[in-house]
Amino acid sequence: MSFSGFVVQLLNGLAGASSLFLVAAGLSLIFGVTRIVNFAHGSFFMVGIYVAYTLVEKLGSSLGFWPALLIAALAVGVLGALIEVLLLRRIYKAPELFQLLATFALVLVIKDAVLWLWGPDELLGPRAPGLKGSIEILGRQFPSYDLFLIVVGPLVLGLVWLLLTRTRFGTLVRAATQDREMVSALGVNQAWLFTAVFALGALLAGLGGALQLPREPATLEMDLNTIGAAFVVVVVGGMGSLPGAYVAALLIAEIKAVCIWLGVVQIFGIDVSFSKLTLMVDFLVMAIVLVWRPWGLFGRPQAPSRYVGMQEEPLRRPSNAYLIAAAVLALMLAVLPFLTVNSPYTMVLMIDLLIAALFATSLHFIMGPAGMHSFGHAAYFGLGAYGAALLVRSLHLPMELALIVAPVVAALGALVYGWFAVRLSGVYLAMLTLAFAQITWAITYQWDSFTGGSNGLTGVWPSEWLSNKQAYYWLTLVLVGAGVWWLRRVLFSPFGYALRAGRDSVLRADAIGIDVKRMQWMAFVIAGTVAGLAGALYAFSKGSISPESLSVGKSVDGLVMVLLGGIQTLAGPVVGAVTFTWLHDTVARNTDYWRAMLGAIILILVLLFPQGIAGSVKQLADRWRAPKNESEADAKLKEVKA
Repeated sequence: MSFSGFVVQLLNGLAGASSLFLVAAGLSLIFGVTRIVNFAHGSFFMVGIYVAYTLVEKLGSSLGFWPALLIAALAVGVLGALIEVLLLRRIYKAPELFQLLATFALVLVIKDAVLWLWGPDELLGPRAPGLKGSIEILGRQFPSYDLFLIVVGPLVLGLVWLLLTRTRFGTLVRAATQDREMVSALGVNQAWLFTAVFALGALLAGLGGALQLPREPATLEMDLNTIGAAFVVVVVGGMGSLPGAYVAALLIAEIKAVCIWLGVVQIFGIDVSFSKLTLMVDFLVMAIVLVWRPWGLFGRPQAPSRYVGMQEEPLRRPSNAYLIAAAVLALMLAVLPFLTVNSPYTMVLMIDLLIAALFATSLHFIMGPAGMHSFGHAAYFGLGAYGAALLVRSLHLPMELALIVAPVVAALGALVYGWFAVRLSGVYLAMLTLAFAQITWAITYQWDSFTGGSNGLTGVWPSEWLSNKQAYYWLTLVLVGAGVWWLRRVLFSPFGYALRAGRDSVLRADAIGIDVKRMQWMAFVIAGTVAGLAGALYAFSKGSISPESLSVGKSVDGLVMVLLGGIQTLAGPVVGAVTFTWLHDTVARNTDYWRAMLGAIILILVLLFPQGIAGSVKQLADRWRAPKNESEADAKLKEVKA
């Protein structure tokens, strides 16, 4: 831990912060104006480095290295504009979360497009001309190109700041950030303003990717890795604040650099590996900042809004026809094993579908009726799964008892995380849940002696009487049915009504004496308990568990399931979970480019069913019943008059 090494690591942090800031700046601009949480922004970064690789390889000798990088960034900006015009412009009036679902589908499509064009191998670009060497700093060599990147960050920040404060376009962007409807009422072409901002944000992300070409190889994992870090930077700095994004990028990059410099340090006789903290230090910083300043370092607190928005129809108890249909479906599911004796894989798939339905229903419980958006619900699924596995392997408890205790483990996690999360709202709440989930994942991934680390835990099998897949399917069917039924019962209890009242209007709920935060906290615990049960069932169905069950991808899958089915209907999460899991399984087994096909299907469903599959079916049914109800009302009115 020499001083020279410390200085060099700080400089490495500055270089990394510049590239991260370029992505975060574009993401902050797009969210500030369009209010879209753009999951595809990391894909623009990835496309930027791949396009730069091709342009430098094909045109570098004639056009030059640096012009090729700029053209790559411009190409990504054009791609962003096309995506905004052809897709996003059609769904601006859809709920914000459905826009998020559309951008997630774009991630899948773009990833497979890059795979098809450039292949699966890593691509390492050439060194930058004029910056191939290194300079000596305190006796250590430091790359000249990294010094160039250190300068690029403040330079781009200054140029974008001038654009936003010294031009008419910048004035419109800042005005749209404050009040989009007012800008439109003043005669500004809002559609083209959105397109220009989206293209500018994509260009900045593409530039960030292109500038990384001489520094690191282009890989297919860059999109999700980058978007996670960019979200953290934007939230820590304060949504919509470019200076805040730059300061947050510096803060996180330098803390990571210091952790790498420290390495393994002995504290009170215990070896502590600070270098392992780099997997979660950014999310740890975000969690601390959001607990301390819920609006970020440079953000501004928002006053409680008196606008209660569009009211959802009140939840109604199921009709007799609905109950009969549910009973018939349950009976069909119960006899299914007898009809699929010659197809063992069908039982495996059906168990996965049931577990996915329970997981999605638990997430819908806090997203729909409670109005809290969670990007880290996989934490409770994973805690339940690991809790069941560790209870069986370490404490040698029977599987039946582990199924009871494991959801309690997940409930304890939700109890702790929920206490902090419910004090925030909107995107900040969602990002804090993501931070907690990533911290949990990082601990699980690195605690080799307890959780098995990256290898996970194996040998987690059900009891002997459940070793047959048919028997385990029936157990899963009973527990999943009980979990879904219990969540529905809670929603029609006084607690459920109070929960929905707090979602619709916090001020009115407070005025009549409802402790909204306490209700939301309890909702977190209930949802975490049910998600933990789903995780425990998953662990025993697979016989093993790995850190993937707590990853961001698992949380995103849950979001997709809920949104695909429809967030405003109680049947939505079940429909969405079955549809998404079945599509994922079917498409993945029939094509190498399953992500693109799955993404395209999701995009089509989003465009055709903006309220989700179940929500759109409900709308059609309501429209079909409306004329009939009106005619019956007219007939009764005539009878009264007669």
